[in-house]
Amino acid sequence: MAIEIERKFLLANDNWRTLVSHTSNYRQGYLSSQPTCSIRVRISDDCAWLNIKSAVAGTHRHEYEYKIPASDAEEIIANLCKKPIIEKQRHIVINDSNTWEIDEFSGINLGLCVAEIELSSIDQPFSSPEWLGVEVTHDLRYYNNNLITYPYSEWQDK
Repeated sequence: MAIEIERKFLLANDNWRTLVSHTSNYRQGYLSSQPTCSIRVRISDDCAWLNIKSAVAGTHRHEYEYKIPASDAEEIIANLCKKPIIEKQRHIVINDSNTWEIDEFSGINLGLCVAEIELSSIDQPFSSPEWLGVEVTHDLRYYNNNLITYPYSEWQDK
């Protein structure tokens, strides 16, 4: 069984930008988003995946991911996914041997920027860089599958 252990944070400042080692463009669409799970298609540059993830708030959940042809993913997003889709740039930042994925959203979620770290255990310690802000791991609004229904651009309390 595949388990993802992840923590999610807002950013306190832009100082992380000088540490970016790689940036990729992402587009992802949701085929289904139910109380128990979400099913999405994701395209990053020229690679694509089908992803099934349990819909549980918190640090860990079941996740299954399968590589698919990019042309199939394009058709699925265009013809089968709920609209709007998620558009973002993912910046990779290495800090104290930790890999941070910083998602900078565009489109209907323009202005939202979230840092995520994947861990090997729930209690794995990690250093908090000075650019790391408030933790939002348990706030469902920040989950990608919720950002298509309740986009950041419509939030009253940003």
